[in-house]
Amino acid sequence: MAEAVFQRMVDEAGLAEEVGVDSAGTGNWHVGERAHRGTRAVLREHGIDYDGRARQVTAGELDRFDYVIAMDGDNASDLRRLDRQGRLDGRLYRLLDFAPPGSPRDVPDPYYEGNFDYVYRLVASSSRNLLEHIRREQGL
Repeated sequence: MAEAVFQRMVDEAGLAEEVGVDSAGTGNWHVGERAHRGTRAVLREHGIDYDGRARQVTAGELDRFDYVIAMDGDNASDLRRLDRQGRLDGRLYRLLDFAPPGSPRDVPDPYYEGNFDYVYRLVASSSRNLLEHIRREQGL
């Protein structure tokens, strides 16, 4: 969900040439699968087409990105374990580090609660703030 929402915002800001967006999980249990139907439905409701497939992040990729965004504390810990050379120092954030005050620290997994609309709202507001952060830091 976050990849699709953030990509839409990057595209709408006219920054697709400057800001690349990619998504990968820290575990391998859904590799190759499409996003959950609830995610696809809430994205469609907001006019966002998404047909991505799950994949797993590799240690070798960590150098490619200026910003690595984890959805929750477990993902952030998994990424730190994968990063044996400290490449993520100063580049690893949780998405909800960019959320409005009073928001939770971790993006809840809507699969278990069925709260796809709530998660969409969290992701969208945080993604807007993340994009503004990147624009300021990168002078875009």
